[in-house]
Amino acid sequence: MPTHQKHHSLEYQVKSALFGLAIGDALGVPVEFTDRAWLKKFPVESMRGHGTHDQPPGTWSDDSSLAFCLADSLCSGYNLRDMADKFLAWYRDGTWTPFGEVFDIGNNTLTAIERLSNPALPPELAGGMDERSNGNGSLMRILPLLFYIRDKPIAERFQACSEVSGLTHGHFRSVFSCFMYLEIARFLLLGKTIADACHEAVFLVREFAEAQQFNRKELSYFTRILGEKLPEVQEDNIYSSGYVLHTLEAALWCLLTTGSYPEAVLKAVNLGEDTDTTGAVTGGLAGLAYGLDSIPKKWLEQLARRQDIEVLCRRLAAAPG
Repeated sequence: MPTHQKHHSLEYQVKSALFGLAIGDALGVPVEFTDRAWLKKFPVESMRGHGTHDQPPGTWSDDSSLAFCLADSLCSGYNLRDMADKFLAWYRDGTWTPFGEVFDIGNNTLTAIERLSNPALPPELAGGMDERSNGNGSLMRILPLLFYIRDKPIAERFQACSEVSGLTHGHFRSVFSCFMYLEIARFLLLGKTIADACHEAVFLVREFAEAQQFNRKELSYFTRILGEKLPEVQEDNIYSSGYVLHTLEAALWCLLTTGSYPEAVLKAVNLGEDTDTTGAVTGGLAGLAYGLDSIPKKWLEQLARRQDIEVLCRRLAAAPG
């Protein structure tokens, strides 16, 4: 059963979320683009090194880098231009990379980051707006926003989600995926179990979507999530590509069908394909659900820049809400 975190400090919860995300990411980095059948034979069971990107064990990817950039920006309050500048500093100068260089970036994110360098363009409009621009690049980094919006009314939470996703991914499907994810995270922050957090978030989000008269065709893509069907879905029908909806479904499915942090993130990574992002998105929520203490110590010890992440978490917990 999940550890209820109601009585933990905000700093502990921030660490649970951000370390949970980075560990899931780092577990997936060595096997990114590997197919599921191969991972059935040679499953990831611990922190590996090398593999796809030839990086040492404990190396995280652009998923964690951009989440840390967002967290770093939020330490000084909510400023979209500053977030954009932090993303640019990551891409150009290797800020918030594990070892000073970017080794992985998604196409949608790359195009948007190039647009972010145009000072005349409002940063929230840099992300692609067309249907093909629905990679998982905003979902993978959205989690730190939770700590800024957690006490705000739902319309403000959605607006912030829309703007922060829009820095790299502006289509409704990406925005709504981020919103759904953060609403679940918010209930986990309140100490709910994973099943209850998903159930209550779905109820709230459906009500909100109805009131806002969101596009029904777009909402139909979320049927398995909003209809609470995911736990019954067989693994063959869970996809782990870089498409935002696949990542969100895979992460929630892994959380709803496991009972611990290690079990959830290993299940996510062993789905194959976009392993670092499925691991990161699952890991952030699993960290919140089970707490920092549930993450194996050995994995934490191997994580790149662990002390820097600790300091960032402390700053974010103390930031203005």
